[in-house]
Amino acid sequence: MLISKRIVAVVLVAVASCWGVSVMAQSMSRLPGELKLTQSADSPGVVLFHHETHVDTDKPSCTTCHPKEFRILKSNAGKRPAITHAEMEKGRYCGSCHDGKKAFAMDDCTSCHQG
Repeated sequence: MLISKRIVAVVLVAVASCWGVSVMAQSMSRLPGELKLTQSADSPGVVLFHHETHVDTDKPSCTTCHPKEFRILKSNAGKRPAITHAEMEKGRYCGSCHDGKKAFAMDDCTSCHQG
């Protein structure tokens, strides 16, 4: 029984596609859980960070933010300074993307801060 090259090609594409989705789903499921960011003294409320809303599922890449804007080494644990709006307005931390161009601007406190 001869199977046409077209059918073989379609099957291979389908298998490769499913495998790619499976690999991506596995890597996305390994994302850290909710993170409570260190509050500065003048913070209007707690900021909870969710990786799921910050990762491009079509092209996941931790190196977009790590280690450039956010250090994740264990040697830094407990030594992380509070992220301030002054630093973000200079394009650091969250402000490197939340500039109103790449992502929503930091002009609505309730977008990030919880009461």
